Amino acid sequence: MRIVAVADTHLYHHEIEVPDGDVFVHAGDMCRGGSLAELAEALAWVRALPHRHKVVVAGNHDGALVEDAAEARALMEGVVYLEDSGATIDGVSFWGSPWQPEYHGWWFNLPRGEPLARRWARIPAGVDVLITHGPPAGVGDRSGMGDVRAGCSDLARRVVEVAPRVHLFGHIHEDGGAWPRGATTHVNCTTWEAERAPTVLDLVDGRVDLVQVPPARRERG
Repeated sequence: MRIVAVADTHLYHHEIEVPDGDVFVHAGDMCRGGSLAELAEALAWVRALPHRHKVVVAGNHDGALVEDAAEARALMEGVVYLEDSGATIDGVSFWGSPWQPEYHGWWFNLPRGEPLARRWARIPAGVDVLITHGPPAGVGDRSGMGDVRAGCSDLARRVVEVAPRVHLFGHIHEDGGAWPRGATTHVNCTTWEAERAPTVLDLVDGRVDLVQVPPARRERG
């Protein structure tokens, strides 16, 4: 299975060249201001992609999925939307969750500690591909503010417990990349709007093959 993953497109999606693959994953922040109209525009782009399967998790800018939840979910026709839920695609199990530690008063924020830990406790053992909007502590979470790390320590602990083959996330634009750690390959698949290309990986038997991992930021010509 070839997975093509992005995050943090923020309506710059038409500037991104998306490689072909079996499953397209958007790990959140399709929108900028979070309106229903923005979400409709972003999802129209997702649906038009050639990938047989599209999997979407919300991010802190995708507020229509909170403020206008019924209307927003109705826009997901042809897309697998995961919100503390899972799906199996061609025998591969996916689980998605949009939450992150409180961040600038946007959506899908929760306080660090028990409120977030309760959400992560829902992630089932045996999942192959975990998709969260935010990163775990210590991996792909270095923000642009010096050595500040924005990841969630409770998420990091849960990832170790459930040991997914792949953990896809975004949210922190400045630290895109891929890091094999133990049983899990962690991938910050942010596109930093359109500054980075999508990340491409193959699931082959028990392996995770990293096909395309762009530099942390693509320099514009």
